[in-house]
Amino acid sequence: MSFRVLAVAGVAAIFAVPVSASSQVLMQRDVSVRMALTIAETALSECTNRVSVAVVDRAGRLRVFLQGDDASPHNLELAQRKAYTARTFRTTSAEWAKRTETANAGQRMLKDVIPLGGGVPIKVGDDTIGAVGLSGAPGGQEKEEACAKAGIAKVEDQLR
Repeated sequence: MSFRVLAVAGVAAIFAVPVSASSQVLMQRDVSVRMALTIAETALSECTNRVSVAVVDRAGRLRVFLQGDDASPHNLELAQRKAYTARTFRTTSAEWAKRTETANAGQRMLKDVIPLGGGVPIKVGDDTIGAVGLSGAPGGQEKEEACAKAGIAKVEDQLR
């Protein structure tokens, strides 16, 4: 008898708890491999064969990496870290570097971030869905950022 009472009470408790509206499936936009490849190819063509280009998705995972024919081997890591920084902080890596010079300097100790320009977030409205990072451009980090923005502009019609 006590088992039946507990079973009925358990079933009643399940139906008595209201289902939260926040317990729904999340629908999020992300960078596809084709979009990442288009961005990377455009950014590489805007710069020079000395650059490396990394595109990361909304989780900060590497989607595409292109290395120019004359790029230095360490540019892979730099490009990926610039993209990761731009993605995780939702701003250009140059802006984040400026912000953390005096305030929040402890953020610079986080794994995989780097306080250098050349990383640009990929956004749909205010939602950051990925980022692109470049390293090795003659002309410095401003040129890298410009090439990254050119890559993103190429897919602008898909970012609405």
